[in-house]
Amino acid sequence: MDRTLEQLKLAGVEAVIFDKIQPNPLKATVEEGGAFAKEHGCDFIVALGGGSCMDAAKGIAVMATNGGDLWDYIVPGTGKGQPITHTPLPIVAITTTAGTGSETDSGGVITNPETHEKTAVFGHDLFPKLAIVDPELMVSVPPPFTAYQGFDALFHSTEGYIACTANLLSDMVALTAIENVGRHLAAAVENGQSLPAREHVAFGNWLSGVQMVVGTCTSEHSLEHALSAYHQELPHGAGLIMISRAYYTHFIERGVTPERFIRMAQALGKEDAKVPMDFVHALAELQEACGVSNLKMSDYGITPDEFEAMAHNAKSAMGWLFDHDPLPLSIEDCVSIYQASYR
Repeated sequence: MDRTLEQLKLAGVEAVIFDKIQPNPLKATVEEGGAFAKEHGCDFIVALGGGSCMDAAKGIAVMATNGGDLWDYIVPGTGKGQPITHTPLPIVAITTTAGTGSETDSGGVITNPETHEKTAVFGHDLFPKLAIVDPELMVSVPPPFTAYQGFDALFHSTEGYIACTANLLSDMVALTAIENVGRHLAAAVENGQSLPAREHVAFGNWLSGVQMVVGTCTSEHSLEHALSAYHQELPHGAGLIMISRAYYTHFIERGVTPERFIRMAQALGKEDAKVPMDFVHALAELQEACGVSNLKMSDYGITPDEFEAMAHNAKSAMGWLFDHDPLPLSIEDCVSIYQASYR
């Protein structure tokens, strides 16, 4: 923060600080930030921090120049789907984590606790005008959060690689991202001061952000967002880790794109992979190496009687990602994935 403020001062830029963003940022906080930026006549926003800060900044940028309620500009679920009439404030994204790729893309995920919806505000003008990705700024991230963030980045690309809408460009980006995150994340977790490990994971995260632009995510993200929409304290990456093995196993058992799962296992470092389940085994080994293989939903207060409501929530709040799945998922399928993941 001090370094950033000093650089702005040297550039002759007056700055004010809005520091109320919480993990899994809330709608009310974003609206308060928009009013704050408007009150102080801000010309642009510097989003300094992790994915929550950068996502919130996109919502704040919209609210600073447009009236009404943030959910006026949300398309899915209970959103009103109104166009963003006035150009949002420009955003400079300085990421201090390697997880969400929000420094790269044009979406910001916000939680509405009143409706239990965790979904995204989108707009072409929400692409950051400048992104600073410096692994030196990430060395102080604690090991568990390094792992949570790294797996979030990894899954942006593993989802994109099996999506039914995958293309030549998204394939190229996704595989390179999987290699860089998958082969270096454990080292970054073990030694956060390792700049080479941090650099590879940061590069893979940035590429996964690109993958979301030229490709897409799938319903794994929708299913997790439902978990953390109901349980605010659950880190997004931790929720993804919890459901990941059951999620990918579901598709493998149904014979979906077997060659792509084998290729992803090889990208993770399992060079001799020959069957699709080798990917899940490689994923489990990486989670164990990062110390996150035993995460439990029950530790965050999640109970099985919530699963059906969460499945419907996922289909509503972020339903468009289901359209990119390699095989359609029913409500029953979603509940089954949750149940298989529950501990």
